[in-house]
Amino acid sequence: MVSELGGAQISTLLESLPGIATVLRSPVADALVNVIRAAARLSEFDIADADELVKYATRRGLLAEDEGERLMTDLEAAHQKKLDRIAARPKSGKAKSAKASAAKPKAKPKPKAKPKPKATAKPKPAPRPAKKVPVKKGSSR
Repeated sequence: MVSELGGAQISTLLESLPGIATVLRSPVADALVNVIRAAARLSEFDIADADELVKYATRRGLLAEDEGERLMTDLEAAHQKKLDRIAARPKSGKAKSAKASAAKPKAKPKPKAKPKPKATAKPKPAPRPAKKVPVKKGSSR
């Protein structure tokens, strides 16, 4: 006899066996997480994840079957282009950098700027004495 697990039993099972949640998680949830990580450039894009999501959307009636097929064809073509570009790259990064440095003449290093002389404190001139105003002697009232 097969008995079905109730909600409380499932949560107890999930708490008692760490890691079982990842085993019981649906492939669609895994594919969704992987595609989101790839969109954020946290991981590489995997065609299998996109295929899982397209199949799910087709089963649920979110995508028509022909639209899903066209989408997967476009994704596979784009993914193949990317793989071809990666394959066309030189194998060694060191060889590429050596060729690039050999082709370009090395620029002369810029001469160091002469340090500016430090400003020395100049002595302030002595204060000038105040002008004396001449007093007129003949103008008294």
